[in-house]
Amino acid sequence: MLDLPSSPDALTIGRRLRHLRTAQGLTLDDLGRRVGVTPSLLSLIENGRREPRLALLRSLADALDVSVTDFLNPEPPSRRAALEIALDRAQHSAGFDRLGLPAVRPGKTLPLPVLEQLVGLHSELARRDLEAVATPEEARRANTQIRLERQARDNYLPEIEKLAEDMARKAGYTAGALTHRSVSRMAEHLGFAIVYVDDLPSSTRTITDLANGRIYLPPASSPGGHGLRSLALQAIAHRVLGHERPTSYDEFLRQRMEITYFASCALMPQSAAVAHLQQHKKEKDLAIEDLRDAFGVTHEAAAQRFTSLATHHLGIPVHFLRIGGDGAIYRAYANDGLPLPTDVTGAIEGQPVCRSWGVRRALALRDRSSESYQYTDTPAGTFWCSTQTGSGTSGQMALAIGVPFSSATWFRGRDTTNRHQSTCPDEACCRRPRASATARWQDASWPSARIHQQVFTALPTGAFPGVDAREVYAFLDRHAPQPTET
Repeated sequence: MLDLPSSPDALTIGRRLRHLRTAQGLTLDDLGRRVGVTPSLLSLIENGRREPRLALLRSLADALDVSVTDFLNPEPPSRRAALEIALDRAQHSAGFDRLGLPAVRPGKTLPLPVLEQLVGLHSELARRDLEAVATPEEARRANTQIRLERQARDNYLPEIEKLAEDMARKAGYTAGALTHRSVSRMAEHLGFAIVYVDDLPSSTRTITDLANGRIYLPPASSPGGHGLRSLALQAIAHRVLGHERPTSYDEFLRQRMEITYFASCALMPQSAAVAHLQQHKKEKDLAIEDLRDAFGVTHEAAAQRFTSLATHHLGIPVHFLRIGGDGAIYRAYANDGLPLPTDVTGAIEGQPVCRSWGVRRALALRDRSSESYQYTDTPAGTFWCSTQTGSGTSGQMALAIGVPFSSATWFRGRDTTNRHQSTCPDEACCRRPRASATARWQDASWPSARIHQQVFTALPTGAFPGVDAREVYAFLDRHAPQPTET
């Protein structure tokens, strides 16, 4: 498939000029004399090396007895012209520069089959380049960049906030939890119907049939199921936010962040959520569990939504942590100065948090039915946090929302006497074994290490990483409405 622009660029204009000139049997000299410019200038224009001024375009249109709009059509004038443009662009890419090969001039003497083959080869090289950058290192770099950008904006995206709330209100939302019916109406307003199926490909969470206006969801998302309305909202968000097929892993992750944010805003609309939080702040009784119950969402969804609203609307800097049973970070955000552990690249994923932090100590508590609270003294100051533990598909996990000591006064659980000290990243804090234990066991032990398979697994590739396109297309063939005979 040729990658063509939605508006004409210099190269497309040039190819249309060449097509119109040669169709009338004119040479560059002939046309140059008619409009009073040199043939060399016209050659530069036809090869996309010079963008013509509007006055010159008008003169050229008069000389060729056509309209200016004939030059401005974004579609190339012929299949050959489209291939020539594609080859020219490919040979000006960074990927081609790295090959160190001479460029092939896509002139009229180049046979069409050769041109077809060259464009096909460049398309395949571009695809492989895209797959090559989708490495774990690239994903970590992209994740880090997105996290820092969110931190700089206090994790608040006003455009998406307004868009999501407007759609929810138009779908009938007034207060409390967003209903499944309201979610269905949001889809209907975009021309889509929500269909629940039990045979979604294992590599997908949802599938949108753009041709027939259907959003397929698993049964767990249907009313009476687990109520995962966010899946439908995330599928809707792709359409609302005008997402195109991602061309890099960075773009894929950004789209995932945006659709998750949209779903959160729709499930907990800004006006209602802020009113709830402001009232509880006034009462000095802020609690994630109350936000969770007021809007019928998961504890993690409520905690992440709190990070989007706390700083912008309540003036409270905040941090969020989700860790696994081994203490490693799965997801985190902080704009309150909490010293998140990072690797040498600045990434936080997979880094172990201090054993003295409340989020990790909560995993060792016997009573884990309710939130636990803790103050932690760190080299960056004292922080208060509220932690909820639970179990997921990958084992134990813990979620924490925390704030600096000065902001703890607004939260339920601020009167806890549970307090610990952390000096991480100093290894003597919680990573380095006691000297006596080292002396006793260093040469008298031989542990068998558990291998983390993801270390050896290539990052999923493709426009939609990890998705099995063959399964998806077979699924759509099974479920698409059959054309009616006339």
